[in-house]
Amino acid sequence: MSTLLGGEVLVNLINKNIYVPVLTRCTKGEVSLEEAIQTSLCEVKTVFVVGPKGSGKTTTLEKLFLNGSKAQQLQKFTHVFYFQGGDINSLEGLISLKAFLQWSCLPQSSPLANSENVLFIFDDLDKYIHNLNQSVTNLCSDPDQTTTVSCLVASLLYGSLIPGASVLITTKTTPNLDLPSEVYLEVLGFLKVQRDAFFHKFFTDPEDAKNALQHFETTLGFYDFSRSPQFCWTVCSTYNFLINFATKLPDTLTQLFVHILAHLIEKIPQKDAKQNIVTALGKLASYCALGSHVDFQNDKLLALGLLSELTLNDFLCADGEPSKAVYSWHSPLIQEFILAVSFFIDPTLENVDKFLENHKKHTKFLNVFMAGLCEQVNRKSLEDLLGQFKPEQILYFKNWLKELCEKTLPGFNKKDHCHCFHLLYQIQNKNVVKEVITPSARLGLSYGDLSLVDYVVLNYVVMQLGEMEQLNLYGISCLTEDIAEILAPAMTVSHKIMLNQCSFENGAVSHLASALRNGITEDLNLSHSSLNDIQFKSLCSGLSNCKLQSLNLSSCKLTETLCEDLVPALSSTTSHLRVLQLLGNQIGDQGFKRLCEALQSPHSKVQELDLQFCHVTAISMEHLSIVLSSGPSQLLKVNLSRNEVGDTGVKALSEGLQQPLCKLESLGLSDCELTEACCPDLMEALMSKHCPVLQLDLSVNELGQEGALLLCNALKRPGCPIEKLNLVRCDLTEVIFVELAALLKRGSPPLKCLSVGLNKVGDQGVNHLWEALRHPSCILEELDLEMTGLTDACVGDMCAAIKASKTLKKLEVHNNSLTNISVPALVRVMQDSPNMQQINVKYNDFGDEMFDLFETCSKIRY
Repeated sequence: MSTLLGGEVLVNLINKNIYVPVLTRCTKGEVSLEEAIQTSLCEVKTVFVVGPKGSGKTTTLEKLFLNGSKAQQLQKFTHVFYFQGGDINSLEGLISLKAFLQWSCLPQSSPLANSENVLFIFDDLDKYIHNLNQSVTNLCSDPDQTTTVSCLVASLLYGSLIPGASVLITTKTTPNLDLPSEVYLEVLGFLKVQRDAFFHKFFTDPEDAKNALQHFETTLGFYDFSRSPQFCWTVCSTYNFLINFATKLPDTLTQLFVHILAHLIEKIPQKDAKQNIVTALGKLASYCALGSHVDFQNDKLLALGLLSELTLNDFLCADGEPSKAVYSWHSPLIQEFILAVSFFIDPTLENVDKFLENHKKHTKFLNVFMAGLCEQVNRKSLEDLLGQFKPEQILYFKNWLKELCEKTLPGFNKKDHCHCFHLLYQIQNKNVVKEVITPSARLGLSYGDLSLVDYVVLNYVVMQLGEMEQLNLYGISCLTEDIAEILAPAMTVSHKIMLNQCSFENGAVSHLASALRNGITEDLNLSHSSLNDIQFKSLCSGLSNCKLQSLNLSSCKLTETLCEDLVPALSSTTSHLRVLQLLGNQIGDQGFKRLCEALQSPHSKVQELDLQFCHVTAISMEHLSIVLSSGPSQLLKVNLSRNEVGDTGVKALSEGLQQPLCKLESLGLSDCELTEACCPDLMEALMSKHCPVLQLDLSVNELGQEGALLLCNALKRPGCPIEKLNLVRCDLTEVIFVELAALLKRGSPPLKCLSVGLNKVGDQGVNHLWEALRHPSCILEELDLEMTGLTDACVGDMCAAIKASKTLKKLEVHNNSLTNISVPALVRVMQDSPNMQQINVKYNDFGDEMFDLFETCSKIRY
């Protein structure tokens, strides 16, 4: 582990044959950086390679140019000059081009004959401290002229000194240089395939490699920096050390860096100075963070008492001559981790709020590391070396964390939620999770479109809680296989899963189906999600043997052929499905026929079926009628609205409603192209003593006055059970309102909900209903009178009805013509009526000046 954080990693990768090419993204897609550099240098004169520290830029250059095996495409470059950006900082004064070239890591003995064959490499150019933009730097064109180093470098970059030469530049960020014919290559680092290759090259034992890789991917592979070859080297070195000593591998980032720092501390020769050195390094880490200092020099180290060269080499890397060296941290992660450790051992640090607030904008993992370190089992090996962490600091941080969670988790910001989850994940203590996540936590909000690492910590929290009422992933753009694999355990302990408006990778649906089979999920919402044929079959494979009771597949682009796959889920002996929502799919008559065959199975437990806008016709009503007539059917609620059922379909359906074995309690036939002609059949069904229908929706059909009268006559049957009747936009007349009022006064049928909106009967027609509401036998609880032509003239009768009724709870009078004059009476009656829960008066002709008065009564929606 001598090169744990950096140092000679590059040399080891090449010499030990552990090198694996990193990837970059270009017009060809994702290719190796080696290939992209070679191709680009054949096409243009200037190539930028941009990527963070440790991403493999320098290692790739080493492989291409510095180890003596130049690639075939680069053979044209007879002269290659390689410069490190940090090294040339030490060059001062005036210098000639000839002298400057001698500083190259690849000095050339032969003279420059053809500039087309010359390549200048500036590695880590962002470490060069002088401005190279041609707008502020004078360029030179005479190779024999002595000038400043910045002038020479800029002149080489912009081509004024050796025209025709090629330039290859690597930096951490895109520099502000306007160079001709440039290509930018973004380094992606290692993806899973490259990590697999790297681990198997690093570990000599294939079994160790396999186990180490699997552990890495499940505990660290979801972080962005897992793509960094340098980080992979650090992890492999740490794992290898732990495996050799039969020690458990770390489960979190904090645990990993505890092992790393403990190893580095053990190497410090001054036994009694270890805590002081780590404290000083913590001050250095804070100085770099707060001042955004990427680099620093000897004077800062001397001021902090950091004189041990051995210690510096392990923690810091140096560029340039020793006397003028510029230092930087091997890794921003070790910098933040040491800063976190210093909070618990530095006697000058006390206030956790101030400490975190000061560093908040300058660090990414500080409080994450601090959370992990406040758990004793995580920090033990550090305490063995540094002494006990300050108990009061640990208590301060734990209290800060508890207050943060109590403040954040009842809110609606999913990113803030995830921040708390990250801290809890590092602690790895189930009791802490259960203590800080109180019943007020709003864990049911949507956690759609988070990062992989966010889903890891979400899954952890859910599993520590042991059970989740609702796992809401609404709006996740795509449930990938990686995300589904991470969340599979959380899915198994969630009673409800929301995945609406989602697309899926094939493998993701397999994980979902498996979670359904092995879990406790009772409600799955996939509405408006995109499922292809393969994915739907995979999903259905998990429905036959699970605890699922409600499945929402509304608007999922299902077709009649896919209904075949639903049959086992509906008719299996192990199926528990009771609610099936298929609204907005092209089920068609053939698809519905297959569903009906399944619904007749003695094992089917389906009670509610939503088939709105599913392209079924009158033909399907014959199949449904048979289902309703069959003894095994458990159907209690069917919604067929917005289908072409027609009068013929109602005739077939009515026959089923009259059968003794029919159990249907709710029937939706809104907007089904019904006319007056279907009403005799409906009347016959409703008058049957076997008809069990409690709720009937016939809205948006042209029933006409005669048809509606037939229905009203049917409802007069003694024992008629109808409790809810919807007749919205059915061309009803005042005559029908008279009949409906008479039904309400009788108290039979036991109507509790009546919707007759969008029938323009005006104040006179509705007055019959106000009169009925005042009758002691009326038990109506909800009344919808939207857009019935009400004016201020009706408000007196309306208020009298509200005041007299002992049962009315909700009243809809929105979209009418009430004005400001009615507001005081409405507010007063709602304040004085204990039964009334809500009145909706939206979209009437009220002025804004009335809103303050409405605000005095919370039961008014305006």
